[in-house]
Amino acid sequence: MVKEGKARDTVLVFFPDGRILEGPVGTKLEEFVAAAYPDPTVPAVAALVDGELRELGEPLRRDAEVRPIFLTDSEGIRIYTRSLSFLLAAAVAELFPTSRLIIDHSVPFGGYYCWVSGRSPFSGEELARIEGLMRTWVEENRPIEKRILPASEAARIFAEQGRPQKAALLSALNASAIPLYRLGSFQDHLFGPMVPSAGYLQYFRLHPYHQGFILQFPRRERPTELAPVEDYHALWQVFEEYGRWLELLGVYDVVTMNETIRSGRITEIILVSEALHEQRIAQLAQTIAQRNPKIVLIAGPSSSGKTTFTKRLAIQLLSLGLRPYPVSLDDYFLPREEMARRGLTDFDDISAVDLPFFHQQMAELLAGQTVTLPYFDFPTGQRKPGLTLKLHEDALLLVEGLHALNPAVLPEDLGSEVFRIYVSALTQLNIDDHVRISTTDTRLIRRIVRDIAFRGYSAEQTLSLWANVRRGEKRFIFPFQGRADAMFNTALVYEWNVLRSRVEPLLLQVRRPRLRLEAERLLGIVQLFTPYPGEEVPATSILREFIGGGILAGYYPSPFERATWRRT
Repeated sequence: MVKEGKARDTVLVFFPDGRILEGPVGTKLEEFVAAAYPDPTVPAVAALVDGELRELGEPLRRDAEVRPIFLTDSEGIRIYTRSLSFLLAAAVAELFPTSRLIIDHSVPFGGYYCWVSGRSPFSGEELARIEGLMRTWVEENRPIEKRILPASEAARIFAEQGRPQKAALLSALNASAIPLYRLGSFQDHLFGPMVPSAGYLQYFRLHPYHQGFILQFPRRERPTELAPVEDYHALWQVFEEYGRWLELLGVYDVVTMNETIRSGRITEIILVSEALHEQRIAQLAQTIAQRNPKIVLIAGPSSSGKTTFTKRLAIQLLSLGLRPYPVSLDDYFLPREEMARRGLTDFDDISAVDLPFFHQQMAELLAGQTVTLPYFDFPTGQRKPGLTLKLHEDALLLVEGLHALNPAVLPEDLGSEVFRIYVSALTQLNIDDHVRISTTDTRLIRRIVRDIAFRGYSAEQTLSLWANVRRGEKRFIFPFQGRADAMFNTALVYEWNVLRSRVEPLLLQVRRPRLRLEAERLLGIVQLFTPYPGEEVPATSILREFIGGGILAGYYPSPFERATWRRT
């Protein structure tokens, strides 16, 4: 029977396990979550409210379904590290107000490499003071206050603070209001949700490293532990090299990158960026020629640009008089039906590679036999006959693939006969001083654009597979990057501008709730960049592997037996 009702002064919260909690209208979300999970093994840092991401400090004014976001969730660790970066920046501003803190790049064992501009690096004693203040605020559970301001007002505040780049970026946003966060006297906007207070940020350490220091935090696989600190000098040098490239180009963040389009410098930026890539590839070719190996192994995570890099390296090796032959491990993937029979769901597990077949063909090639290489057709999931190859005595095999540095690929120790290269898109162009652009996000944006164009996958399909991709990388790729004799960074400073117009409509088509959350996060980053069509991008650019229009996709160094070309 329907009858007239009256407004309730309480709200009901429905949790995934079936529990229902009730509290006064306006009760903060964190109070409901704390009541539902009073002694959590892993802390919650945010929640999905009716499928929408919400900060724990927000009040609930109506009944809702609530799913906590824990530190073990990908969005949870992002919120944690974003908030921890804010805590660090606030402590530095409190103790060293004239210092400019730069949060630079991620480190392999969990953390960010940071440094200060305009002064000498922080001493061990100064780092101890900074960490001490951070821990004091954590112990006090100091609130991280949030205010919603008109975008123009937020931009004015940053301009008055002497942060014109931040003011310019906020002014360019298509937003009427901006959340501004405060801790002590420090204010900032970090382009994403935050925890409501410092008490959530218990797990961190500061370590001096090179000319800066590391803000260490846990990985989401072990959310309450800090891994042992490792020396990642080779990877650090790659980031340092990229930093010098950015300085040479006069590009330091999103604002200065966008300015190159407005000022007409973008063509120069594209050409110089590509020249720097070519210069580095030529140096690697020289090193390989001097060492004279029989096999070059080229590995890296998904969407690193390994295939194009390998072709460009082959061209440089040809110019030095060598005879390189690229072979892709991707072509040795098991047919999709066979993968299904074995219970494999993605290509990022090394079990998806037909290693016995690969070992057989490599042995036959090195023995001087003629071999018909396979070709994996991604749209159909089938392995087909490809090129026929017979190596010359002075041949050099270039084997590229996700798992090329895994010892299982070449089980025998061939010593100096093998040269190993690790390739990845190690983005160092950040949004501003305190907000990084993840190297993982660069690869994911590349992959979404490539998959729709060349593999027949929608953005939703790519996003749904990404968690498996990441798990595979952590198990089968990243642990072996230390085996590399050299590293190559495929990131291009201008690529987000070129990718924006291609990926934006794809992300807007994502409808599944959890995937839409990720799509909206990526949209929030990509929309910071001024779109640029990129007609000047060279046909040999690594970026062409993802946007199309390249000339290297069907290129193989001669001499192949051309009559056996079967690919269509």
